[in-house]
Amino acid sequence: MTVIELRNVSKTFGNRKILDNISLQIEKGETMVIMGGSGCGKSTLLRMVIGTLKPDSGEIFINGRDITRLNEDEMNEVRKKFGMLFQSAALFNSMNVGENVALPLREHTKLNESIINIMVKMKLELVGLTGFENLKTSEISGGMKKRVGLARAIAMDPEIVFYDEPGAGLDPIVASVIDKLITDLSKKLGITSVVVTHEMNSAFRIADRITMLYQGRILEIGTPEEIKKTSSKVIQQFISGSPDGPIPLKRSSADYLKDLTGG
Repeated sequence: MTVIELRNVSKTFGNRKILDNISLQIEKGETMVIMGGSGCGKSTLLRMVIGTLKPDSGEIFINGRDITRLNEDEMNEVRKKFGMLFQSAALFNSMNVGENVALPLREHTKLNESIINIMVKMKLELVGLTGFENLKTSEISGGMKKRVGLARAIAMDPEIVFYDEPGAGLDPIVASVIDKLITDLSKKLGITSVVVTHEMNSAFRIADRITMLYQGRILEIGTPEEIKKTSSKVIQQFISGSPDGPIPLKRSSADYLKDLTGG
């Protein structure tokens, strides 16, 4: 069953075409990783799927409903089925850990406090932070903040969770822990996950499928094994991190002008 579908989606900022005729389907329960270099359109795509940015053309369907036609109130109702883990975790320093996780429940439900407190404990337990409710956000590490952010993202039992660079700023071991949590939660809760990242090791660990973006277009979609074996020189250079290849280390002013104008 298709949960998210983009049909011929394009977006331009000024003279620069960020996304060019993107079509993509994401199935229920799968983890789709959106990859590509800086400026390839990953974050723009994510913003359009969560409804904070409208495409210039094309359609975006969530559970069969075209969200490009919804007003803000209607979109807010759709977002109640979403969870979001931001790159910086985006916790509120004025709240403790438990209060951060409880925030969406207090904002969007009429549950009494005793039920909310039980749900907070359950979500923190799922991310390995049992008993951390009363700690201040200043008292926990960056990796723990990401886990608190993840507990908040799943607080309302969402159908879909979006991740924006979940491993950013973390050491390799902690990043692996976050990857394992993403995989475990997707399996245990049946969540559809959309992960925006440029970390190849992370993508290969967590993805059911990977979508590679390049210059605003989909270069290839496939399983981690298919992506590893691709004949695309651009993707192979991205995987290896080599400075030599189709993506040049040194670029001329004409190259940059081409990027800016979409030419």
